[in-house]
Amino acid sequence: MSVLLFILPLFAIGLTLVPLVPVLTSAKSGCSVKNPFLLHFCMFFGVLLLTAIILLVMGMTASAATSSAPAQSASSDGLRYIGAALSTGIASIGAGFGVGGAAPAAIGACSENPKSFVKAMIFVVLGEGLAIYGLVISFLILFAK
Repeated sequence: MSVLLFILPLFAIGLTLVPLVPVLTSAKSGCSVKNPFLLHFCMFFGVLLLTAIILLVMGMTASAATSSAPAQSASSDGLRYIGAALSTGIASIGAGFGVGGAAPAAIGACSENPKSFVKAMIFVVLGEGLAIYGLVISFLILFAK
């Protein structure tokens, strides 16, 4: 079992890094990086899903082997950690998309009219606030009794 716990993270890291090779070679040659990037994106979430499934199966196996109250709390702790990680990660990805669209527009608006700086920065800050909300939710999940 300990060998499996050593090999699985290495396998996950390998699956995550393999699609980066075409992205890095395409960036140097000037070719499009859209398809390799989409492959990397799908591979990342595939590894994430595979890891979640393996952790859930291992948790269910451990709780079935020892059918006592501490095992049930251990599996609920694991689900709590996964929930906290997902809330922070998904909120940060959403904030990245929001700021990625709002910041260039804000810079363009400020270059045309410097008086629009405050109005433009409000939209950028709204995107950043989404990541903070995800972090707050993850703290609520972790420290709720």
